[in-house]
Amino acid sequence: MLYHPLLDTFVCAADCGSLSRAAEKLFLSPTAVKKQLDSLEKLLDLQLLERTHQGVKLTPAGEALYRDALYLAEYSRSALEKARKLAGNPQLELRVGTSMLNPCKALMDVWGRLESRFPRFRLRVLPFEDDQETILSVLDQLGRQFDFIVGVCDSAQWRERCGFYPLGHYKKCISVPLGHPLARRDKLRLEDLHGETLMMVRRGDSPLNDRLREDLETHHPQIRLVDAGQFYDIRVFNQCVQQNCLLLNLECWKDIHPSLVTLPVDWEYAMPYGLLYSKNPRPVVRQFLQALSRVLPPL
Repeated sequence: MLYHPLLDTFVCAADCGSLSRAAEKLFLSPTAVKKQLDSLEKLLDLQLLERTHQGVKLTPAGEALYRDALYLAEYSRSALEKARKLAGNPQLELRVGTSMLNPCKALMDVWGRLESRFPRFRLRVLPFEDDQETILSVLDQLGRQFDFIVGVCDSAQWRERCGFYPLGHYKKCISVPLGHPLARRDKLRLEDLHGETLMMVRRGDSPLNDRLREDLETHHPQIRLVDAGQFYDIRVFNQCVQQNCLLLNLECWKDIHPSLVTLPVDWEYAMPYGLLYSKNPRPVVRQFLQALSRVLPPL
């Protein structure tokens, strides 16, 4: 290894200014991040970071190492790639987008179990912002800015723009503001929702959501349905809290908003999730999907 991987943890912690935020980005626990930083400081016999109640900040030694670590990381990757090419065994990089509502954790969990099966591939995680207005343009960047985005996909507009490799399903749930009487329940029945206002995506783009809406309108007209836009973003969760109403949600988004409790419902509705990729993917993406299908067939 030309470049010590502990330096990546150090750079991320410095960029974030917080061990907990660095842990989220690195898909580690805050304890694991702290242990890695302690190991690096012990290895170098230097104090690199000062821990405070507000987070972490660089020491003078840390500032010097931070500047050089960015250069060392890029130089190491370049040197290693040149060596692999000369050996006829280049490493293939896959660019994975991640955001609040479309985090790449599901892929990283799979990668953690199967990484040894794909020695030629490596993942590079790239953050992006998604909201109702921009998510379709983000999908249009598949194949250019990103190779994959991990997300739920039952949208006709999404399927028009990208290929989809399913990895599983997330159950449909109901989110309830903390102060709402239903927030004390462990599980909801549809009868519990009678007399309540339920926000959900508008009709016409998701066959599964349309079937659920039709079910509610036909068999539970006592539930008032209101549109939450075509796609969710953080504003939808804020609106749910502000209006003290209910929100049709997914189990993977149960921790998006701290003022909401997400509860299972007595139904069988679930949304597929998986890898979204360009309909004209790069050869490396085709190779990865072919390799993935041999060890983890699409569900």
